[in-house]
Amino acid sequence: MSTESRDHTDQGHDQHDRHDHSPSHGHEEHAGHSTPAGHGDHAGHGGHSGHSGHSGHSGHGDHAAQFRRLFLIMLVVAIPTAALDPAFAELLGYSVPDALWLRGIAPVLGTVMYVWGGRPFLAGGLSELRSRSPGMMLLIALALTVALLSSWGAMLGLVDAGLTFWWELALLVVIMLLGHWMEMRSIARTSSALDSLAALMPDEAERVDGESVTTVSPEDLVAGDVVVVRPGASVPADGRITSGTANLDESMITGESQTVTRGAGEQVVAGTVATDSGLRVEITAVGEETALAGIRRLVEDAQNSSSRAQRLADVAAAWLFWFALAAAALTAAAWLLAGSPDDAVVRTITVLVIACPHALGLAVPLVVSIASERAARAGVLISDRVAMETMRSVDTVLFDKTGTLTRGEPELVDLAAAAGQEEQQLLALAAAAESDSEHPLAAAIRAAAEQRGLDVPSAEDFSSSPAVGVEATVDGARVQVGGPRLLEEHSLAELDAVGSWRAEGAIILHVVVDGAAAGALRLDDAIREESRQAVEALHSRGAEVAMITGDAEAVAHTVAEQLGIDRVIAGVRPEEKSAEVARLQQDGRRVAMVGDGVNDAPALAQADVGVAIGAGTDVAVGSAGIILASSDPRGVLSALRLSDAARTKMRQNLWWAAGYNLIAVPLAAGVLAPIGFVLPMSVGAVLMSLSTVLVAANAQLLRRLDLRPEALETA
Repeated sequence: MSTESRDHTDQGHDQHDRHDHSPSHGHEEHAGHSTPAGHGDHAGHGGHSGHSGHSGHSGHGDHAAQFRRLFLIMLVVAIPTAALDPAFAELLGYSVPDALWLRGIAPVLGTVMYVWGGRPFLAGGLSELRSRSPGMMLLIALALTVALLSSWGAMLGLVDAGLTFWWELALLVVIMLLGHWMEMRSIARTSSALDSLAALMPDEAERVDGESVTTVSPEDLVAGDVVVVRPGASVPADGRITSGTANLDESMITGESQTVTRGAGEQVVAGTVATDSGLRVEITAVGEETALAGIRRLVEDAQNSSSRAQRLADVAAAWLFWFALAAAALTAAAWLLAGSPDDAVVRTITVLVIACPHALGLAVPLVVSIASERAARAGVLISDRVAMETMRSVDTVLFDKTGTLTRGEPELVDLAAAAGQEEQQLLALAAAAESDSEHPLAAAIRAAAEQRGLDVPSAEDFSSSPAVGVEATVDGARVQVGGPRLLEEHSLAELDAVGSWRAEGAIILHVVVDGAAAGALRLDDAIREESRQAVEALHSRGAEVAMITGDAEAVAHTVAEQLGIDRVIAGVRPEEKSAEVARLQQDGRRVAMVGDGVNDAPALAQADVGVAIGAGTDVAVGSAGIILASSDPRGVLSALRLSDAARTKMRQNLWWAAGYNLIAVPLAAGVLAPIGFVLPMSVGAVLMSLSTVLVAANAQLLRRLDLRPEALETA
């Protein structure tokens, strides 16, 4: 967050006076204005342009296509394999003809499925064996291998004839390929949501070369080039508007449906669309510096990061491997001691075949990839899976003030006219005097006059005086606008209303007409309407809402009272914010810090969850685990809802996947044999397959999740 003013009290037009516009802006005479907190530090964010470097995710799409193709082939092969397996025929109540060539189809096709369709899992199992880190791939490979050897042994008369698992082997291969295809497709969809941003990029850009315009590829643009963006066209690279004003569609970056008005001096992001007017844009950065490249890196990091739930699933899979082996050994020993060697072989092989934990392997990755996709489409970017999981346990949300809860831009909120003056006329005179200034305070005064529909007269002889203010001739009168020094120069007293404004930390500008005090203007940092909604919603969840700021106590408490914030930490320098976060944590609070990700980086890193907010151009911040592409603080609610939903689905999937093994394996081993119940091999295989389908289908329900702020308000 930008370094904020520690105290606005009595600064008034000192802030209005000290800002030094560079000569390149043509306003060197207006050196008196100072930029309010929250503006000056954002100049560097324009460095995101172009759309190169966006091919990094093609691998996920390739893997998805490969698994889809292999799945479809194996599905076709599995049909005759299962249909001509005598065990499957017996299960469904029909018989396979005794013709030798028919009886040989299932073994041949089953072997093909083992070698071809099972290759990814056999290779993965071999890799785990070599690394001495057994897990789910090794157990899958073990189940496939045992099913193959048992089935061939039964065909050759080496073991019980009932130990043919051709249809179970075929089903296992098909279900495993289906699960892996779904996982790869989900990851590819997450990437495709971002690839679609690159697809919005124009194929050509119109570069200004002297007096002419040349059509070039966006990849040929370099920093410093000026391009023409015509109405309805996309911005070819990140940059700064040099001329023109247009309503831009930034929904592909921020998720916000309403267009945003951008004018000269403001930053634009590649891929956004100028809906109604043309612009000239100076390119500020290219390649990997772009906002889109930053978004893509964040999602890739999230996909590659390992969360606690994923590590838990990996550990569980490793334990299930040893659990399956131990269960198989105990099963064999128990049935041999019971004097049933044939049952020992049957039960042991059954245990090894149905103990495959592939549902467990899909339980977390599917949820994370789908959740990341839904979040990305809503402008919530997950760069750390642990942050996504931790968000649900947060009980304190600490907002930085300027640019987060407020817009970081001043607005006129009140004015007081001296006796004999009218408020409307006072504002019109002040707007006229400020007509040649581009300073934010001047812009706020002009905007207020425009909103009120005032007829602002023209001004002449504009000038400014450092530490005093600006002045101009308006309708023959000399009008001055400035801070306390302006009154001191004329030995004038301030109006009575100014005292209460100062106590609340407002920015105060005085208006003097022909040497007499005509009135005063109160300006404050504009509070976002969405901030009120965000605070109310957080309170409804039982969370404490705190605010941290470099502003003085009066300013901070004024904002806090308007928003209903529970705790205020004011007068804090940026480097001190992380220590304040640590104090909250020492009090036993689980803290989510929400800031713009620049000067707030240490605090974002210190918090249990760092949430960077910043209209899509601060997405490369590495200290935040969650990045909100828009400036809407309600995005915190989206992150909370996402965390809740993802956690619920993870727990459901883990319990079902692990629970299946813990129940099915003992039943397959014959633990209830003394009371006459033994889980049939076929039923165990069906349950194994159904567990995977259930886990995958349950994860797909996350696609119904609507994380848009508008939807959360009515939820």
